[in-house]
Amino acid sequence: MNPMVEKLSLTIGGVAFKLFTNPKFRNLCLFDSISQLEQDRIFNELVIAVITVMMLTCDAPDIADEAKDNLQLVKSDLPLGYINQLKQLGIEKKFLKQWKTLIDMRYQEYTQDKSMAREAAFEIESEHGDIDLKKLSEIQMMLPLQTVAIGCHRHICRSKTDDRDELFKMILRWLGEYYVEFRVLAEGKTIHPLSRIKVGFRRLLRKLR
Repeated sequence: MNPMVEKLSLTIGGVAFKLFTNPKFRNLCLFDSISQLEQDRIFNELVIAVITVMMLTCDAPDIADEAKDNLQLVKSDLPLGYINQLKQLGIEKKFLKQWKTLIDMRYQEYTQDKSMAREAAFEIESEHGDIDLKKLSEIQMMLPLQTVAIGCHRHICRSKTDDRDELFKMILRWLGEYYVEFRVLAEGKTIHPLSRIKVGFRRLLRKLR
């Protein structure tokens, strides 16, 4: 297995748990009024969001050519890497198969959703003036993040997203912090400087206020 995948697989659950245990997140998800089963489902969606944002990043057309081959290997191994972690925790085989199916399903879904997320990004940008090459580059760079954040929010809310903008913004901020870290790890600071990615992420958050 790709060495990067082994390292990433160990972090996925912790990244999801960070948001899952946040009191504000729990309040926005109405944890006081939902079952343990529903809480578990929400945690699973957070885990899948972390995995799929990495997978979509590996597919991004603006990834540097010298990183693409390795990142395709990372993408193909990521689901198995996380499932192996679950296996080591003693999770039953039938549930491991369900995880594989769900990850594949969400990845395919979010891959198809990228065009919708791109249109939403263009709409937001157009409200703030003309779209130049710099803004086009930022839209492309942030597309994996926006796509997965929108999808994760929709699934957590069971598609009932009206009046739940604060929850979306919280998911976006949480996932965005991890996305920045992964993007830099994936390509190296000399290819995509940390400052450039952070600037794009901050501009995205400002537009959603």
